[in-house]
Amino acid sequence: MKKLPLVFFLVLSIAAFFVFDLGQYFSLEFIKQNQASFEQYYSENPVQTVAIYFIIYVLVTALSLPGAAIMTLAGGALFGLSTGVIVISFASTIGATLAFLFSRFLLRDWIQQRFSRQLDSINKGIEKEGAFYLFTLRLVPVFPFFVINLGMGLTPIKTWTFYWISQLGMFAGTIVYVNAGTQLGKLENLSGILSPGLLLSFTLLGLLPLIGKKVIDLLKARKVYAGINKPKQFDTNLVVIGAGSAGLVTSYIAAAVKARVSLIEKHKMGGDCLNTGCVPSKALIRSARFIAENKRSADYGIAKSEVEFSFSDVMERVSNVIKEVEPHDSIERYTGLGVDCVEGAATILSPYEVSVNGKTITTRNIVIATGARPRIPAIKNIEAMNPLTSDNLWNLREQPKRLLVLGGGPIGCELSQSFARLGTEVTIVLRGERILPKEDEDVAEMVTNRFKEEGVNILSHHKMLEFVADEEGKHLICVHNDQQVRIGFDQLLVATGRQANVTGFGLENLNMGLNNDGTVEVNEYLQTKYPNIYACGDVAGPYQFTHAAAHQAWYAAVNALFGRFKRFKVDYSVIPAATFTDPEVASVGLNETAALAQNIPYEVTTFDLEELDRAIADSDNHGLVKVLTVPGKDKILGATIVGPHAGELITEFVTAMKNNLGLNKILGTIHIYPTLSEANKYAAGEWKRAHAPDSVLRWVEKFHRWQRGEK
Repeated sequence: MKKLPLVFFLVLSIAAFFVFDLGQYFSLEFIKQNQASFEQYYSENPVQTVAIYFIIYVLVTALSLPGAAIMTLAGGALFGLSTGVIVISFASTIGATLAFLFSRFLLRDWIQQRFSRQLDSINKGIEKEGAFYLFTLRLVPVFPFFVINLGMGLTPIKTWTFYWISQLGMFAGTIVYVNAGTQLGKLENLSGILSPGLLLSFTLLGLLPLIGKKVIDLLKARKVYAGINKPKQFDTNLVVIGAGSAGLVTSYIAAAVKARVSLIEKHKMGGDCLNTGCVPSKALIRSARFIAENKRSADYGIAKSEVEFSFSDVMERVSNVIKEVEPHDSIERYTGLGVDCVEGAATILSPYEVSVNGKTITTRNIVIATGARPRIPAIKNIEAMNPLTSDNLWNLREQPKRLLVLGGGPIGCELSQSFARLGTEVTIVLRGERILPKEDEDVAEMVTNRFKEEGVNILSHHKMLEFVADEEGKHLICVHNDQQVRIGFDQLLVATGRQANVTGFGLENLNMGLNNDGTVEVNEYLQTKYPNIYACGDVAGPYQFTHAAAHQAWYAAVNALFGRFKRFKVDYSVIPAATFTDPEVASVGLNETAALAQNIPYEVTTFDLEELDRAIADSDNHGLVKVLTVPGKDKILGATIVGPHAGELITEFVTAMKNNLGLNKILGTIHIYPTLSEANKYAAGEWKRAHAPDSVLRWVEKFHRWQRGEK
């Protein structure tokens, strides 16, 4: 009730502005037509004129009405540069502060209570660097000033801070606009538009955002580099720390454009993907799938098929596959490409210095590509179980009889199915409801059903308390449905996610910012707190995929080497992902789960693989193609494929989304028959059928009836 008078005043004032068409008085045409009258009144009543102008300007700004820009130009034309700047600087700041206070008084408490969780990080950022952030918005007018006034009123920033930062930040823009107004005031006819003074004024208006951005960048750089000595000469253009996917691609690009680049790796070239991740896991999956396919020999008209194998031989094959791929990421290859490969542990001494093997390398830029490692959950006695992870699993040569797997994400699911197919009794324990929680429920259910058919035991809603080892063996103690349960096992595999490698190489000495998930905090250009230090790959997130790391690496390399001329924002709009279970799951863009969480409207179209000829011929017609589109349009929001070779098939949707091609384009593309890729076209056909123009088709039907001579 206390707010009602203010609400009434604001609504009445804003309504009056539009009802009485007061906006007509805030146009260049009106100002120019009455310029002589204004100038005469000002010469006769200077103080009164300034006072009236000041009050009107404050009201227009406080009520967030259109016209402040025109009034600024008019102030320059009427008062001249010096008086105009002083009057407008104070009027605009007071008006902005009043708008700020209106927003704070009427809306802040309600907004903060309703969206407290979403606003938590914003509030912390405002409390930490709100003044600098506001100064940036004022100096670089990305958003309209009235939006900044109202938006800042919803944050914790102090009123006095808002006032003086706003006046300081808007001062340069005020000068430029008032100066333009002084030139407009001198305009007598259309030919005056080409006068040097007016052209210069409007040039300054256009350059103001660019100049402001440069000033902000310089101020940030001075702040973070204070007290740090910058070498006059550098040993190298770029030092890359970590030779995984991100580091290798960054180094490759730098060498390709003839930069001097040093790549430092303390372990093995190729990083996790080659040595402990993608390559070995896919080799294991292929061996396990061969065994599973042989068990289905009757489905292919073969009465009996027997497979003999030893677990150690399978794991040796995995090691041999790694060795065969190793040359692609070797020191020899990258040295031949022009990269200075250094084996050793790197330590960042300063933004321009990296130490390795007792030698200090001076560098203009640094790229952190140190990757991530398996995360071990905080469960009592877990370390005493000597848990396997995706890092050390590949040294295993003796097959565990009973394998307990913690985690139902992609890594946990892939390895669980592989070990089960090799003959191990596998149990997956989950805190949550289901495996693959980021996928849609129907998608996860397909994989779950296959797991159960193959003997994988999935235990959901289990709260893990502790591990014990006694004369009865190893057990995990859990609580399920308020009952304590003991789960026996011989070997433990932990697949509960990965954490970024951010320690051990000097990052902590630079007071580098980290995100809530432990990854290095970077901007849209992959720059860290220090503009010449970049981060990419798993250490930076947000996606922990090898292909995402390689994607980021291009931006890190190009921005580091050529950022002073042109910088590129990382494009995360189309990032595909795949889980190589059987059936495979591949996706790009939004699925239904993500769309619902983000309140994005969508239509869903599904094609079942049981109708696909090639899948039937392969006796593998289980799965689906699901496509999300904008309601009523063929624009693709996302796609999910479940079934054989889903990771290959998703590429068509990745290409379509990247190039803004809709389902009509996929439908109009010839697909070879019989192939699995036809599923994508048939999904597009299902969408087309659902959006057929019924009214037009009724007339077409009548036309055909007429053609047959029927009435």
